[in-house]
Amino acid sequence: MGIAVGLTLMTFSPTLAVAQDSGTSTQPGNERARGERVLPGRIGGDRNERRQQQRQRQQAPAPADPAVIKAEVEAIFASASTPCQVTEAKMLGVSAEQVKIYEASCAGAAGYIVVASTPPQLADCIVLANQAADARAANPEAPPSQTCSLAGNQDVMGVLKSYATQAGIACTVDEAKVRGQTGGGAVVYEIGCAGADGYWIEKNASGWEKTECLQVVSQNSTCLFTTPAEQAATVKSWLPGSDAAACDVQQVRLMGQNANGRFIEMTCAGADGFIIRQNAEHAVQQVYPCATAQQIGGGCKLTTTPPAATPQA
Repeated sequence: MGIAVGLTLMTFSPTLAVAQDSGTSTQPGNERARGERVLPGRIGGDRNERRQQQRQRQQAPAPADPAVIKAEVEAIFASASTPCQVTEAKMLGVSAEQVKIYEASCAGAAGYIVVASTPPQLADCIVLANQAADARAANPEAPPSQTCSLAGNQDVMGVLKSYATQAGIACTVDEAKVRGQTGGGAVVYEIGCAGADGYWIEKNASGWEKTECLQVVSQNSTCLFTTPAEQAATVKSWLPGSDAAACDVQQVRLMGQNANGRFIEMTCAGADGFIIRQNAEHAVQQVYPCATAQQIGGGCKLTTTPPAATPQA
């Protein structure tokens, strides 16, 4: 029946206590020299200060080689068994425990904030962007949340559209976002479709799994980017060639399924409603008029047409 709807809120919050000091590198061993500064005008002041600055320049480590950083990040992904074709990487600094922290972008997928701890900590850039947006919406005055800054990590919608395609969704994606996390740790995304029913999707060991919003709603959860009219339009698109083809669908309700197929109730503008039974490919197998469908899953609930006295199985 698809993705279970019991989700937890995302809790990706890596501790990025980056050691920073204005004007210095964040590499270990390059802390700014501290102590009393000899002021100009004192004996030897200017000369001593120049010598101190010269020693600092001589002791400062050379900028890290981008190729070295990329190799370090690739090794971390390999150790974490996380697939990522690294396109760019940069070092953000070190934690209070002197653990290196990076940002990496991945070809065709979300990038990560990477903490080189044991085991490594990886924070999905799309999840971080979603957390930051939710935090701003909840409190515009709150301090900025950690987000990713590499150019390859800025096209969040492009990545989510790519995920929808990989999951086999052929609609025109107009909105998408992270919805939560399953008990097994998989991230669940909502995909909104222009003029049609949307989906929840998640990636597991066997590939992408998708669940129609029609089903999500029937399990007492919500789809933020799908309207009842879009769901009605989708159900109507399944009716041509069936006995319900003339129905101008207004409302729909997923009733459930059994070994014979899935059952959906619909109301029709200016006419009696129906219950349809369809297979996994959405082909309509049978049509039950609401007036005679009392024994089909308890009968119609949406229609206002009084049922006939004689039930029909």
